[in-house]
Amino acid sequence: MLVKGRLHSSPYVGVFSVCNENLVIIPKDSTPDEEEMVKKALGTDVYRAFIGGSPLIGSLMVINSKGAVVADFGDIEDLSFLKDSYNILFVNDKINAVGNDILASDRVALVHPDFERETLKYIEDALDVEVVKGEISGIKTVGSVALVTKNSLLVNPQVDEKEIKYLEDLFRLPVHLTTANFGSIYIGKSIIANSRGAIVGDLSTPIEIFEIEDAISSK
Repeated sequence: MLVKGRLHSSPYVGVFSVCNENLVIIPKDSTPDEEEMVKKALGTDVYRAFIGGSPLIGSLMVINSKGAVVADFGDIEDLSFLKDSYNILFVNDKINAVGNDILASDRVALVHPDFERETLKYIEDALDVEVVKGEISGIKTVGSVALVTKNSLLVNPQVDEKEIKYLEDLFRLPVHLTTANFGSIYIGKSIIANSRGAIVGDLSTPIEIFEIEDAISSK
C-alpha cells in the first residue's frame, strides 16, 4: 500500500524513519496518527526511538534484515529492541550520517567513497553484505538519492545508461527512475518503503506516485 504523508511535519519522511521487511522505526515523539500511517502502509511492527536524542532516524541509521549501522553518538539503549535479532554497528568515522551515506540491500551495500577502509569491513560484517564504494549521478551521499527494497531499486533520473547497468548488476535488481516531493532527486529522503508498501512525501505529484508505486509493486 502506498500512502502520501509527513513525519515530524516534514515531507522528507526518509529523514525521520527507516524500515525493512519486518519493522519500521519512527521518532519517539511521533503522533499516534503517524504511527498508524506507517504501520498500515508498510505492514510491519512499529518501534519508536531517538538516536542520541535526535529524531533524524533515517539520516543516522541504515538497516537490512541482518543488521543496523548507526551514527556513533547513538547508544545501544536507543535501539534495545534490535539487539537480540540484529548486528548493531556504531560507526566511528568522519562520515557519520550513515543513512545518507549507505544504500544497503540484503546482498550488497553501496557506500560513500570517503569511508575509511577499516569502516568498510565493519559495515560488511554488521550487514552481512558485500560493500562497494561509489557515487550515484556524481553524488557521494548515495543513500539520499536512491532507495532499495527487496524487489526494486529506485534511483534519481540523473543517472546515465552506463550507471543504470552498473547498479542493476551490483544490486541484481531492476532500476526504476523517479523523483519525489515535486521533482526532488533526494528520493532516499523522500520515501520509506519495503516490498509491501511505501510512505511518500506529500509534495509528490501524481506522476511521481505512479512511478514509485509501479517500482514498489514490481516482483
